[in-house]
Amino acid sequence: MLPFIPAAAPPASALLHWYDRHRRALPWRETLRDPYRIWLSEVMLQQTTVAAVAPRWRRFLDRFPSVQALAAAPWEDVAAEWAGLGYYARARNLHACARAVAARNGFPDTVEELRALPGIGAYTAAAIAAIAFDRPVVPLDGNVERVTSRVHAVEEALPGARPRLAALAQHWMAQPEAAGRPADFVQALFDLGATICTPRNPACALCPWQAECAGRRAGIADTLPRKAPKRARPTRMGVHFLLRDAQGRLLLQRRPPKGLLGGMPGLPGTPWRAEGWDHAEALAHAPAPGLDWHALPGEARHGFTHFELRMTLLAATLPPGMAAEGEWWAPAEAARILPGAMLRLLALAEAAGAVASPAGGA
Repeated sequence: MLPFIPAAAPPASALLHWYDRHRRALPWRETLRDPYRIWLSEVMLQQTTVAAVAPRWRRFLDRFPSVQALAAAPWEDVAAEWAGLGYYARARNLHACARAVAARNGFPDTVEELRALPGIGAYTAAAIAAIAFDRPVVPLDGNVERVTSRVHAVEEALPGARPRLAALAQHWMAQPEAAGRPADFVQALFDLGATICTPRNPACALCPWQAECAGRRAGIADTLPRKAPKRARPTRMGVHFLLRDAQGRLLLQRRPPKGLLGGMPGLPGTPWRAEGWDHAEALAHAPAPGLDWHALPGEARHGFTHFELRMTLLAATLPPGMAAEGEWWAPAEAARILPGAMLRLLALAEAAGAVASPAGGA
């Protein structure tokens, strides 16, 4: 474990005074003590913006108003409601966690017990514990990392700097003002990073901690936190199949429950791999063999965390009386439930005129 020498903490009272005047109006703050709503917002906000999450959070709650309702819902309903938010393993974990919480009749209120639930890691456990249950812990998200690295001028690059940043941020909570209002102090840190101590062009003149910020004094605040160079993402290749019936509906199939987009609906296709697929090889994965499969022009690309996916699309029409395994969906309805990678294929088909635009109601 890295040695930690406490640094002078910036005054929690100044940050809380600023927060009391400038706090963001976010829907999940309307019922501050509801751990279900807080947990749901934290899961949705991972790798997603506040602007994108807010309407989806409200819609999700309308459909699943309690953790018990979410636990009782079939996976297909949860997957459909999550479509478009990305990182679909979160939805699987969300469903599993809801069932675990319902089974124990409510959320636990300590970081250790929260971390034992499916899909809840160190950050989410600390966020729920602090915001819902006033536990004096500081969750380390990107905003808190940025504020901490600048206030203490930590020049060590991420991700190696995270243990030090976590210790420094937690040290701030030792102040009586912060420990007396843990939920507000943590959300004040989130707001400070999101609105003042931004990644580019931080508004230092408006910051309640400007006098204590070592990064500002050294003239390096806007260069922090430092990050190790990113490795180039590998590329994977796939071929998918656009099968239409006589009514213009599209064949969708559920992906395997494990792996990327697990349990989500999608256009049938080959596995994704480093090598490309020739036409004959890809046809071995077609949902209906023997049809006149023809390639649509163009390529769909989608970025996952660890690789770049490139997909081509083969199209065919199913003759009357012939069956294919899966579910038939009108394009407009399919667009509402497909994950982002599959929507890129649908856009490719629209551009080629193989399906009408969902906006047109086809």
